[in-house]
Amino acid sequence: MLTPTLIAVIGPVEAALLTTWIKHYRRLGVERFLLTFHFPEHVPDERRHELHAVCRQSGIVPAGSSSGPWHEYTNSHIRDALRHQAGRGWHLFADADEFQQYPTHLREVVAQAERSRRQVVGGLLLDRVSADGHLTDWNQGDGLDLAYPLGGHLTHRLLHGDPRKIVLARHEVSLSSGNHRAPGHQPDPDRLCAVHHFKWRTGILDDLRRRVDHFSTGLWREQSPAVRDEAGRLLAHVGRYQGRVNVADPRFAFRRVSLGLMPHSWPAEARAVHTAWQPPATSREGGQ
Repeated sequence: MLTPTLIAVIGPVEAALLTTWIKHYRRLGVERFLLTFHFPEHVPDERRHELHAVCRQSGIVPAGSSSGPWHEYTNSHIRDALRHQAGRGWHLFADADEFQQYPTHLREVVAQAERSRRQVVGGLLLDRVSADGHLTDWNQGDGLDLAYPLGGHLTHRLLHGDPRKIVLARHEVSLSSGNHRAPGHQPDPDRLCAVHHFKWRTGILDDLRRRVDHFSTGLWREQSPAVRDEAGRLLAHVGRYQGRVNVADPRFAFRRVSLGLMPHSWPAEARAVHTAWQPPATSREGGQ
């Protein structure tokens, strides 16, 4: 059985993050990467060249590269074109700040899904932050686990965003924006992948402010106000706590976690969140 083809739209992340991300998924067993870069207008050429160089050094030829506004539907359009190129079989979906963690080998995860006649595998975001909640930089030599040792539920309990992810799907299964749902298909709630979410790093506040501004002015087109509202909630929160996430807030359930060892409580914890989550009554579903 072949391992799934990894499908991803890559934005202007740090070169070190993309390098670490590729190594992570290769360790999981991924053999085929179908990546497309998309860069908003403000991204300097130097950053673009660095990311292309990472791919060359990793033996990956990007499927494409584009620049321009990051409309809410941009990711979905590029993702679906990549899926068409990938062809038949299983597809794996991961943003560049998402590091998936499974209790067993990726091939066995797919085999389990096929035995149970499911066409998707689900995951749940586990937001990673620094020990004191500051939105810090990180050192590639030390690794992500040392820089962001805490994992918790920030996305849905603070931002009111959808923490559910479709991490694997058969080629014929359609996905919603942000890979949050596969209409007509339900993942096994007892076999949810932990999606370690390393979004809360240096530079994220500027990104969120730009997102709010560009969606508000119409420079970037949105499908609902959900994404903009989520960004606003994070900005308001760190504004109240001197530029950091309040890791002591019990709602977020932050504790030390690791990419090397899935939390013992994860299956029951993820199932409870996944089955109970509902979008805010005032907004439709939005992407992350």
